[in-house]
Amino acid sequence: MIIRPPSEAQSLLLPVTLGCSHNRCTFCNTYKGIRFKIRSAEDIKGDIDSIASNFGWSVRRVFLENGDALACRQGMLVEIMAYLNKRFPNIERVGTYASPQNILSKSVDDLKTLKELKLGTIYLGVETGDEELLRRIEKGVTASQMVEAGRRARVAGIALSVTIILGLAGSQEGRQHALETAKVLTEIDPDFCGALTLMLEPGAPLYSEWQRGQFILASPFQCLDELRQIIAHSKFTNCFFTSNHASNYLPLRLRLPQQKDEALRFLDKVIGTKDHRTLTPEYLRAL
Repeated sequence: MIIRPPSEAQSLLLPVTLGCSHNRCTFCNTYKGIRFKIRSAEDIKGDIDSIASNFGWSVRRVFLENGDALACRQGMLVEIMAYLNKRFPNIERVGTYASPQNILSKSVDDLKTLKELKLGTIYLGVETGDEELLRRIEKGVTASQMVEAGRRARVAGIALSVTIILGLAGSQEGRQHALETAKVLTEIDPDFCGALTLMLEPGAPLYSEWQRGQFILASPFQCLDELRQIIAHSKFTNCFFTSNHASNYLPLRLRLPQQKDEALRFLDKVIGTKDHRTLTPEYLRAL
């Protein structure tokens, strides 16, 4: 299974872990049934050698898969990163997904060391800033811990790309979810933020809750209202903000805060019409 951010489409995908080290989020079924494993440094180096023997000079970017390479102990990560730099002399940047727990397992100095070895981007799933909702979806951290994880990456000088999920609170508590998420985003102040819209995955615990009538999906326009509240109440220094993932009803690409007023006017117009023809139809949405 290959899972990677859209921005890593041109990167060499290097498996470092298999599965997700947390693997308990109720909305996610990606790694259910997959036992988490950290590959050996020898196996990873073997993969690097195989690629380097033919394409060593052409590799510019590398993405460490699968779920969370930062679950590796620091010494192993340094060894792998150093070997990447040795075998790919033109490497510019390495990226990885990271859970908040595993960012917090590294000190700022640890992260700075990885930065010096060209770890340039960390992708962090924030999902929500709402304390109760974080507990319900079993994210495994509090809002303050999420903020600390994000800040730790930023202090280390590593570009931080976060994701949030519209509709995650269902139809009743979306406004609270949006406002608390805006607070956390403001405190983290990421370089990039991508808004996704909840799509229920068969086999995920939240899907079962929906089947039992314990979770009611937010409507498309409720999700857009959440998006509007997040944009309106977040205070970024300089963030590239998107909602152009295939799951979303309305694609946006913004530089915030520069385009905040423009985005809010557009969202107000779309939300005000309640015209479903302005939205991405359900059959075109995808995980």
